[in-house]
Amino acid sequence: MKILVFGATSAIAKSAARIYAERNARLFLIGRDEERLKKMKIDLELRGADSVEILTLDMLTYNEHENAITLAVEFLGNVDLTLICHGSLPDQTACETDFKKIEKEIKINALSTISICTEASKQLKKQKTGTLAVITSVAGERGRQPNFIYGAAKSMVSTYLQGLRGKLLPFGIHVVDIKPGLVDSPMTASLKKGALWSTPKSVATKIVKGVDRKQHTIYAPSYWRFLMFTVRSIPEFIFKKIKI
Repeated sequence: MKILVFGATSAIAKSAARIYAERNARLFLIGRDEERLKKMKIDLELRGADSVEILTLDMLTYNEHENAITLAVEFLGNVDLTLICHGSLPDQTACETDFKKIEKEIKINALSTISICTEASKQLKKQKTGTLAVITSVAGERGRQPNFIYGAAKSMVSTYLQGLRGKLLPFGIHVVDIKPGLVDSPMTASLKKGALWSTPKSVATKIVKGVDRKQHTIYAPSYWRFLMFTVRSIPEFIFKKIKI
C-alpha cells in the first residue's frame, strides 16, 4: 500500500503510520519538524515499512501543496491513501476577542486542509482510484461554548468533504471524514482528562479499520457516534444554556 501523510508527526498520524508500516506499506511523510520526521522514518523502517520518504513543509504555505503532491507521486507512484492529520487546538477565550487569532486557527484547521484536498483530488482523479481520509472532529457537529472556533473550522471541512465525496465518486475515489473525540495527545496536554478520553493508538486503530471498510465517516472511538447523536438532538433553547 502506498500512503501519503500530511501532519505526519501528530500523535494520531504517527500511530496510524506504525500500523501501516507493520503491513509493509510505502510511506511519504509530510510535516513541519524535520528532526521528528527523520526519527519517525527510522522507526517506521524498523517496524517493517517497505520504504519511507520525508518532506518538511508548513501546511500554511498553500502555494507549496501542489509541489508536495508531485514529490509524493514521484516517490510512491499512484497514491492508495492520502491521510490528512494536521491541526491545532486554539485558545477559545483568546480567540473570542481577537479576530486575527480566529483567522489563524481557521487557516490552520480548515483552509490549509481544503487546499491540500484540492491538490490531492487532482492526482486522485488522474489515477481513478484511491482514498482521501481527513481528520476533522466531533467538535464540528455542533457549536459548543468551550470550543466553537475550533468546531466551526472542523465543520467547514466536514461540509466540504461531504460535497467532495459526491464529486469524486464517478472517478472511483473514496472520501473519509474521520471524527475523533477526546484524544490524549500533546495538543491536549493542558486539558483535564476523564473517562471519555482515548489514546492516539486506539484512535489510529479505528481509523485504519474504517479506511479498510471504506466507511464514509469514522467516529473514533465508535461511542462518539451515539454521543453526538444525543448532542445534536438537544433543542436549541436548552443547548444554548449548556457550557460544557
